[in-house]
Amino acid sequence: MDYNRCGRSGLLLPQISLGLWHNFGSFDDLHNAEQIIINAFDKGITHFDLANNYGSVPGSAEENFGSIVQRNFQGFMRDQLVISTKAGYKMWDGSYGDWGSRKYLITSLNQSLKRMNLEYVDIFYSHRPDPKTPVEETMMALDYAVKSGKALYAGISNYNAEQAKQAIAILKDLGTPCLIHQPKYSMLERSPENGLLDVLGENGVGCIAFSPLAQGLLTSRYLKEIPAGSRASNPNGALQTTDITEEIIQKIQLLNQLAQKRNQTLAQMAIAWLLKDKRITSVLIGASSVTQLYENLKSIEQLTFSEEELQQIESILRE
Repeated sequence: MDYNRCGRSGLLLPQISLGLWHNFGSFDDLHNAEQIIINAFDKGITHFDLANNYGSVPGSAEENFGSIVQRNFQGFMRDQLVISTKAGYKMWDGSYGDWGSRKYLITSLNQSLKRMNLEYVDIFYSHRPDPKTPVEETMMALDYAVKSGKALYAGISNYNAEQAKQAIAILKDLGTPCLIHQPKYSMLERSPENGLLDVLGENGVGCIAFSPLAQGLLTSRYLKEIPAGSRASNPNGALQTTDITEEIIQKIQLLNQLAQKRNQTLAQMAIAWLLKDKRITSVLIGASSVTQLYENLKSIEQLTFSEEELQQIESILRE
């Protein structure tokens, strides 16, 4: 595992980081979750990404992760981890449990620290922009989190290019530079290329891509049909059957053929494709098993693409 500098900061992040959005909540197998985290660390993954509402019961992923850290990463070992959490989506009912107010962000961060039994997180994010709260207020909350010692760095997620530019400028003026942006980015979700990556590069802000496999579309699972037990088979899941069109299936079949020629799985090629851009600090993957984790980590064994391969990928995606 190589480690990339996060923008112009002093912080290094692994090429691949582990997200705990799925498979680490209250209804998941805690022993399995623990084995995934331990094996990830043993393979060089030092960055673990959470949010206040992750888990089938919101907050349960943080609680489970905290208990795993207490059992396996005490003392000096905690110093080898980069732990992030976020606030911005709905966490509790009422007027103060959603969006981007200072009250919500700071209250949520205090709750996250308590759930994980941590003195601080390494990165605290505004999880999404709030159209009804001045961005200055949201950024001042991140600035306070850092200056109070509850977080070491500030980050933003799901901000478009113009929103990110404004947020980065405000944080700079406050004296707490924006460390990193976490956008949704994959072969099938190219919106960060519409100016956002340029803003991040120009301002020395790192980028960690989430959902690099497009909720599983960029894997072998959907090459022929929607399998039972998959995310798309869950009517309440983030990936819906309406997302899996004939056009999409044709694209992933062609991409899979190219991946096979590279001696990679489709998932491995999709992760490697993101890492080809030097503005991408890290790619955030999920894992439901140690086996799946190991398979996705093989992506870093082949990160180079020929110009012909890149042209083929673009041709497939434009069809």
